[in-house]
Amino acid sequence: MNAKVEAPSFRLDGLKWLLVILLVAAGVVGNAYFSDYSLLYRVLGLVVVGALAVFVAINTAKGAALWVLLRESQTEVRKVVWPTRQETNQTTLIVVAVVLLMAILLWLLDGLLGWLASLIIG
Repeated sequence: MNAKVEAPSFRLDGLKWLLVILLVAAGVVGNAYFSDYSLLYRVLGLVVVGALAVFVAINTAKGAALWVLLRESQTEVRKVVWPTRQETNQTTLIVVAVVLLMAILLWLLDGLLGWLASLIIG
């Protein structure tokens, strides 16, 4: 079996990114221009323009690579073994106890060094 897998070719990426920038700019300017209209209509228009910009961006090489990265990271997040509520509470209490202990030790050390400095200075 000799199967060739063709990598997708991305043509005119610079032009596509320019189109994405123009779409975002058109959304911003259109939102300001149509400020007298209902917020609902402006938000719906921005959602449509944003979805179109994302669609064009994903059809570029960098956009496709970002999409692959997002899918792979979602797969990795599913593999994570998250701590239970009890483990989280215990770890939090240990961290709080260590922080309080270190704060007290540093406060005592500061007081001791301050006292020694006042003895030396006079």
